[in-house]
Amino acid sequence: MEIQPSQIRPFGDGHIHQTFLIETKNEKLILQQFNNQVFKFPERISHNQSLLIDQIDSKDLPYILPLPIPNLAGELFTLIEGTFFRISPFVSGKCVNEIENPHQAYLAAKAFAQFIKAGIHIPASEFQEAIPGFHDLELRYNQLLEALKNTKRIMSGELKELVEFYLGQKDLVDQYLSWKEKLPLRLTHSDTKINNLIFADDFSKVNAVIDLDTLMAGYVYYDFGDLVRTVACTEGESSKDWEKIKVENAKYNALLEGFLEVGNGVFTEDEIKSLPFGGLMMTCIMGFRFLADYLNGNIYYTIHYEEQNLHRAKNQMCLLMDLRGELHKVSF
Repeated sequence: MEIQPSQIRPFGDGHIHQTFLIETKNEKLILQQFNNQVFKFPERISHNQSLLIDQIDSKDLPYILPLPIPNLAGELFTLIEGTFFRISPFVSGKCVNEIENPHQAYLAAKAFAQFIKAGIHIPASEFQEAIPGFHDLELRYNQLLEALKNTKRIMSGELKELVEFYLGQKDLVDQYLSWKEKLPLRLTHSDTKINNLIFADDFSKVNAVIDLDTLMAGYVYYDFGDLVRTVACTEGESSKDWEKIKVENAKYNALLEGFLEVGNGVFTEDEIKSLPFGGLMMTCIMGFRFLADYLNGNIYYTIHYEEQNLHRAKNQMCLLMDLRGELHKVSF
């Protein structure tokens, strides 16, 4: 197929890769210029996605996985003048940045749990780490300690309080290490934000799970926990309305319902029991990362004012405090 420049236009609002829509008379495709500054191991991503293409049980999925289309050499990435590109199927529907109601939360959780289920037969050891240590809570805690040791920030006031709070979360690190001894590694999406789904226009179902660059071996509570952190919170992670930041129980319960509907009888008993820990762990790990970045001089996350990472860490503290207070004890 020959593509003309006039058939290509910018598409979407993604922050990592440059994305374009190719529209010909016969079909639509997605073209991406791959950002290998963020994802430093494109060969690992290609390996993982090729593995998925070859082994995923697609009949178990009621939606599309728009994985890259191999080029004439059978490769998922095409290197042009030092830059990687790839082409993927286009999937129609709606992407949203915020959930409007518990039913949408239920659909999201069900879709991500179905993704894990569809790949559960693939040995997790075959997947490579797309981002080393991405969800390693012990590593992130140690990185926070290292940032504290080297920071030029003055340890007083709000910063001092936040540091003391996050150092006080060591028990979650211990729980993380305990769960590692009990749980099997699975294929996980590892970035289960709501804008990584394409919904049907009427929000009756999920049409596609997208942004599959982070897929790798992980624990099922990673994917559930990141949904809790990003979907079941009343405020976004940059909100400074501290008193309004809390868990929205209706959405939390809808997430749990969707995950359990797929996972019961598929995931182990320990995996099911670990799900509530996921919300605690994923909120805590982001607090560690935001605070460490502030201490390091804001070198990783994009900020719009000097204290934004500090305030993001405080935001996650508020959510974590509510999660720890509510506990969300559920009869499994």
